[in-house]
Amino acid sequence: MYRNRRDFIKLSGLTGASLVCANLSSYASGVELNDKLHQDSITDQVAIRHKQKFNMSGYAAPKIETVGIGFIGLGRGLTHVLATSVLGGVDVKGLCDLIPEKIQRALKKLEGTGFTPETYTDDAEQWKRMCDRDDIDLVYISTPWNMHAFMATYAMEHGKHVAIEVPAATTIEECWQLVETSEKTRKHCMMVENTCYGFFELQTLNMARQGFFGDIVHGEGAYIHPLLDLRFDKNAWDMWRLKASIGPSGNLYPTHGLGPICQVMDINRGDKMDFLVSVSSKDFQMNERAKELAATDEFYRQFVDKPFNGNINTSTIRTSKGRTIMVQYDVTSPNVYSRIHKISGTKAAALKWPDPPKISIGHKWISDEEFVALEEEYTHPLVKKVGELAKEFGGHGGADFLMNWRLIDCLHNGLPLDQDCYDAALWSSITPLSQMSVANRSNSVEVPDFTGGSWKTNQPVDILLEKGGNTSIRK
Repeated sequence: MYRNRRDFIKLSGLTGASLVCANLSSYASGVELNDKLHQDSITDQVAIRHKQKFNMSGYAAPKIETVGIGFIGLGRGLTHVLATSVLGGVDVKGLCDLIPEKIQRALKKLEGTGFTPETYTDDAEQWKRMCDRDDIDLVYISTPWNMHAFMATYAMEHGKHVAIEVPAATTIEECWQLVETSEKTRKHCMMVENTCYGFFELQTLNMARQGFFGDIVHGEGAYIHPLLDLRFDKNAWDMWRLKASIGPSGNLYPTHGLGPICQVMDINRGDKMDFLVSVSSKDFQMNERAKELAATDEFYRQFVDKPFNGNINTSTIRTSKGRTIMVQYDVTSPNVYSRIHKISGTKAAALKWPDPPKISIGHKWISDEEFVALEEEYTHPLVKKVGELAKEFGGHGGADFLMNWRLIDCLHNGLPLDQDCYDAALWSSITPLSQMSVANRSNSVEVPDFTGGSWKTNQPVDILLEKGGNTSIRK
């Protein structure tokens, strides 16, 4: 185990150019089970008993009056630029992307805001130079998945809080590295999982906190989204999404459905995941699409006969309190978009996707009138405070804005973040863990305790705005 951690530290010394030029098909090979030594290494990482250096759960970093922000990656990252640029008490200090056109697009969006960010786009080392600056407090990372943990570790080591797009890491080793670096540096490491800030997801969190569901028994989440055409889009940078789908089969994108369920169940804060069982179908479509495209375009020949991820993965998790969680993933089949948000308790249940959301207190859904009454009673305080602004500024129904407003408000007021390094590591670890289980005929796999045992005493997340809530909109 320690040999591998030293190897990771050595890897962290690689140049950005080496990182960018690496074969991105290694994303999905976090568990290369054909390699016996690597398999043993991963097993060791799962079974490790972490000795916590400092508990980041509930940790409140010193207040930051004006949060200086740097952004790495301006594809999805542009959403975060726009959301934070309208907030008071922030300063957009840096914009970094290898594609100059994305830099220019972001600068165009910032016209009239008064921000004059320095731009970093000359070479693959530029993101490090931005992280080295003393006037940046928070770094957003919205690059391809396999770069997230590497960049986040570097940023924390250089005194920055980090907000990482999902997933935060692609291997168990990277998950541990995020945890250990956050504990060592006492810098926040938050995975910006916007589904945790969906209005109905926050409502069910509030309902669970107030005992509406009784004892929580079961939860379900998913990412079901027909993205086959997007995977084979030649305009995508280095075809990274398609390459991420090559390798051991499993759930490659678990956090959207999982995050809200974990918060309702107080995972890492009173309960923990014990073990996981995962099963994948075979690939019915991706290799066929590669062959179809290669028949008329030689470019796609490189993707023919590759071990693509199966069409659908279903993973089931059992917790220490005896609860169960089901998480699904399918981005190739022609299904209607669904994230599934299901909460099942001893007194009531809730379900979203398909819309509209529903609540049951028996064997039938409650009436529309009863639902409206419950919505009025249990609308989350954060939605009451910022919900209308969030709808105005948009982004996944307002969830993107709500998430960014809350993050900045916590940094302004020196409050603990709603998600920490343990959440980022745990939710991201489902990918390599599911790959391990699938490769081993769906046998169970132990889930690491990234909290080092502190889950027993960590307090549940309470997003109640009893403190803070004073971040304004810039005029």
